[in-house]
Amino acid sequence: MEAGLSGELDIRADFPILAREIGGRPIVYLDSASTSQKPEVVIAAIDNYYRCHNANIHRGVYTLAQEATELFEGARERIAAFMGAETATTIFTRNATEAINLVAYAWGRGNVGPGDTVLLTQMEHHSNIVAWQILAEEVGAQLRYLEVGDDGLLSLDQLDAELSTGRVKLAAFTHISNVLGTINPVAEIAARVRAAGAVSLVDGSQGVPALAVDVAAIGADFYVWTGHKALGPTGIGVLHGRREILESMRPFLAGGDMISTVDWEHSTWNELPWKFEAGTSMIAEAVGLGAAIDYLAEIGMDRVRAHELDLTGYALGRLTEVDGLRLIGPPGADLRGGVISFEIEGIHPHDIAELANRDNVCIRAGHHCAMPLMRRLGVPATARASFGPYSMPADVDALVDTLKRGCEVFGL
Repeated sequence: MEAGLSGELDIRADFPILAREIGGRPIVYLDSASTSQKPEVVIAAIDNYYRCHNANIHRGVYTLAQEATELFEGARERIAAFMGAETATTIFTRNATEAINLVAYAWGRGNVGPGDTVLLTQMEHHSNIVAWQILAEEVGAQLRYLEVGDDGLLSLDQLDAELSTGRVKLAAFTHISNVLGTINPVAEIAARVRAAGAVSLVDGSQGVPALAVDVAAIGADFYVWTGHKALGPTGIGVLHGRREILESMRPFLAGGDMISTVDWEHSTWNELPWKFEAGTSMIAEAVGLGAAIDYLAEIGMDRVRAHELDLTGYALGRLTEVDGLRLIGPPGADLRGGVISFEIEGIHPHDIAELANRDNVCIRAGHHCAMPLMRRLGVPATARASFGPYSMPADVDALVDTLKRGCEVFGL
């Protein structure tokens, strides 16, 4: 990995898929908010595990099993350190969605009741809405939403007003919006929630790939994220939780490593983190995620953020050259992650994405699993370009060129 002449990251050679051509033309990948591409070291780590170390973990005494266990738990230790978290409170799940559901079931059903409030925001991904809707319907609680301003930001004054009612039991909010790109002040929000006697959960699915995240410094009670957006494989997510809360929670799924003893009528539970890791674990996926975190740590998350900040600012400027294009979200790059949603007057977002695909420019179009936010914005859908550490200014140029050609096709 090398730094480019202008100081930006130039790591494209580390990602095999970016060398692929379709119809003799290179891929321009601008959908990293959906899933990131994987560097060769991650692919190699997974391949090496299956070729050389494949065995089940924790119970085997033979060499292969010991090697597999060391790879799995070693990855957990490095991931926890990368996130500023305790190893014992770093729990593997299948994805961020499962991590949120774990909290909603194992904590929510023991602590939220009739008349209580679960506080969300209008910019949440469906995963951070639907689990709480189900909980509220079951226990008789209500959902309340912090509103998104026209500038794409939340109001801390409204947060204080909601907390002052004394009914909020949990506040769940995203670190970075997958639609607006908004970077929320999660440490400040978590501190205010705790001062009000409530529990906080941060959805860091977009935050971990883009920012230097320190779970302890943020101070939320739960922080969740997913591996596949952070250069890792699909099928693995992470829940970081406050130890005393995790210890008080009942298990979410039952069987396998989550037990300590099993008798005919009763069972006892394993220690953290295994109390919440039922069944055969996602061993290869953890190995792959550990390699992804090592790769990001070698680059340095401060460099990743600086690169995406420069690239986002460049894109915000260049996209204004497209006639009829309206940017959605905060006006400045400093308030955003590497996510830019937009619409073009007279062209449906799905048509925008289809026209871009003709030039092998990969962008997303739709509601982005945020239908309530689309209603708040007054649009049926948006087109979205999103960046990873491997994205380059040339990718932005290709996007702008294809959008201009699309406008010509539609006679705009």
